[in-house]
Amino acid sequence: MKPTGPTNPVLRSLIRTLIKASRENKAPIWRAVAEELERPRRVKKPVNVGKLERYCREGEVVVVPGKLLGGGVLTKKITVASFQVSPLAIKKLEKAGGRWMSIEGLIKENPTGSNVRVMKG
Repeated sequence: MKPTGPTNPVLRSLIRTLIKASRENKAPIWRAVAEELERPRRVKKPVNVGKLERYCREGEVVVVPGKLLGGGVLTKKITVASFQVSPLAIKKLEKAGGRWMSIEGLIKENPTGSNVRVMKG
C-alpha cells in the first residue's frame, strides 16, 4: 500500500508547528495550510512562478503549501513562503525584487496570518 500521508519528518514537524500556531494565534489560515500539506503526494501539484505572476498583486504575501518551481516569468515584487523551492524560482523572485522565505519564517513574521494568500497548484 502506498503511503497517503507525509513520511518526511521535517514536513511532519512543520504541520505540527502550523497547527500549534493556528491554535495559539487564532489564525485559521495556518490550519488550512497544514491540511494542504497533509494531503497525499499524488494529489499535490507544484506552483510555478508564472502562476504567481498571473494571480498575485504587487507587494502581496503568498504561501505555497508544497513546492515552488521556476517555470514562467515573474515581474511583480511579492513575498513567497513555501515548503520547498527550486533555485531557479528563488533567482526569478529576487530578480523581480521579491523574496522567498520558509513557512516557519512567515509564521514568526506574521503570526496572525493577516493579508496572506494561499496559492495551490
